[in-house]
Amino acid sequence: MITKEGWPIHQSPHPVIGTATLMVHNIERMLAFYKDILGFRVHERSQGAVSLSADGKNVLLKLEEDTEAKLRETRTTGLYHIAFLLPGRTDLADVLKHLAQRRYPLQGASDHDVSEALYLADPEGNGLEIYVDRDTTSWKWEKGQVFMTTKPLDIDDLLMDASQAGWNGMPSDTLIGHIHLQVSNLEDSKEFYCDGIGLDPVLRFGSQALFISWHKYHHHIGLNTWNSAGEGPPKEKSTGLKHFCILFSNEDERRKAIARLKKLNAWITEENGTIITKDPSGIHMILEVSRKGE
Repeated sequence: MITKEGWPIHQSPHPVIGTATLMVHNIERMLAFYKDILGFRVHERSQGAVSLSADGKNVLLKLEEDTEAKLRETRTTGLYHIAFLLPGRTDLADVLKHLAQRRYPLQGASDHDVSEALYLADPEGNGLEIYVDRDTTSWKWEKGQVFMTTKPLDIDDLLMDASQAGWNGMPSDTLIGHIHLQVSNLEDSKEFYCDGIGLDPVLRFGSQALFISWHKYHHHIGLNTWNSAGEGPPKEKSTGLKHFCILFSNEDERRKAIARLKKLNAWITEENGTIITKDPSGIHMILEVSRKGE
C-alpha cells in the first residue's frame, strides 16, 4: 500500500483538494460525530465554528453553525460526498470494526477496483466516504480512461487486515482524497473544471457522471447528475457544503487558472485577499496556494 509520503499525486507540486467547509444547523451534534465517532481532532474553536484535523496541523474540515439553517434538499446541486483517504488497508479495517462496535449505520461498502470504500452520512445527511487506494500499479487504463467499477466490498477479507490495537482515531496522514459533487449539467461542469480549473477527464459514464483529476489520479473531483440534473443550488440558509479549497502548488499556477476562468466568464471574486469562484451549478470554491508549494 502506498502511503501519503510515498505518493506524489497528493503532494506539491500537484494541485490537491484542501479544506471543505460545511454549514451546519447544530454544531455540538456534528462535532460529537466527527470527534467521537470518526476521531478527528479539534484544531481551533470559536463561537459557532470549529476546525478539525487528523494530524493536529492541517485542517481538513470546518463546521460553521447557523441555527436557522434548514437541511438541504437532496435534489439540489452541491455535495454528494467528501472522501477521506486513509494511509493503508489496516486503517480501513479498523474503522469498519469501530463503526460496527459503535453501531453507526453504513450506507454502503464497495470495491471500485482502484480503491475500497465505506459510505455513510453525518447526522445532518452530508455524504461521506472513507477509503483506501490500491497500489497505482494495479490500476487499469485504456485510451486515457481508468477502469473503475462498483461491486460489493469483501468485508471478511478486509477485516483480516484489522490491527490488534484497533481504531484510535483518524490516522495523522488522512487527507481529502477527492470530493464528489451533484451538478446540474455535465458539459457545463466539464468546461469549468477542465478548461478553467485545469483538471483532466479520466472516466465518463454518459450524461450521468464524470470523474476528473490531476496527474492521472482516479479522481480528485467526481461530478454526477443522478439526483440533480437540471436542478439549481440549495436555498439560502441551507445546511451542506459552503465551499471547498483547491490548493495550487504555486502562485503562477493559480494565476493561470484564474485567467482561464475569466476567459470562460466564470463568476470569480476576491474578498479580503481570498479568491473565490463558483461553478455553473452554484458550488463555491476557494483558490489557494499550498504552503508547501510557496
